[in-house]
Amino acid sequence: MRTLGATLHAVSPGAVEIALVPGPAVSQQHGFVHAGAVSAVADSAAGYAALTLMPPGAGVLTAEFKINLLAPAAGDRILARGRVVKAGRTLTLAQAEVVAETEGREKLVALLTATLMAVQGRDGVGD
Repeated sequence: MRTLGATLHAVSPGAVEIALVPGPAVSQQHGFVHAGAVSAVADSAAGYAALTLMPPGAGVLTAEFKINLLAPAAGDRILARGRVVKAGRTLTLAQAEVVAETEGREKLVALLTATLMAVQGRDGVGD
């Protein structure tokens, strides 16, 4: 997230928000935030939301995700809001809505659905 310039904006049990300020480093040829950057913040928001409900010492790993890009991501700030849909012992289903914020107004630009796996005892994860 540091490479993209994204920051953790809010954390609560089962929910995480990540903010990204658009700039040339994350933009594509038309000036919109690149789909790869949108996907990365959405995946991280969903993953960290899942992690908030996992046992202490667990790590999180994305098993799969699907993203729908609904509109070009452009604005003053991009917000990825991850939330847990269903938490399990091993697998958790989460979603992330990505909105573009311009002058206080929000526009939905992407929707991600992810399956995340709790990981224990893997080189620095869950140790």
